[in-house]
Amino acid sequence: MLQPKRTKHRKVFKGKMKGNSQRGAQLVFGAYGLKSLDSKWITARQIEAARIAATRYMKREGQMWIRIFPDKPITKKPLEVRMGKGKGGVEYYAAVVKPGRIMFEIDGIPFDIAQEALRLAAQKLPVRTKFVVRRDLQE
Repeated sequence: MLQPKRTKHRKVFKGKMKGNSQRGAQLVFGAYGLKSLDSKWITARQIEAARIAATRYMKREGQMWIRIFPDKPITKKPLEVRMGKGKGGVEYYAAVVKPGRIMFEIDGIPFDIAQEALRLAAQKLPVRTKFVVRRDLQE
């Protein structure tokens, strides 16, 4: 699973997820992509599940790029622990995804296979998504 090799700070603030994605909103590598329509934290496990679902359907043909990285440590306190006594330990890592962010890109496979592969990947993610095609692509 994806997680940072090292971080500047072990624990971070929650932060706000307002507005649209400022970067990563255009297709850069592939011909087809999966764009987010919601704001959410996407865990490393969800990214991995989506990647596996898409690559299985593609039968490992073509190429896939993951455009998000889970670099935000999410902490959690153990069950039945009283208030106070500091912040909990790091439970997992998540990627902050805002509307407009391209999460996955695919190239080197036909349109219909790419569309179905990204649909299967989208089922594993907690956000509403949209299938996008590069503007200069001829079919």
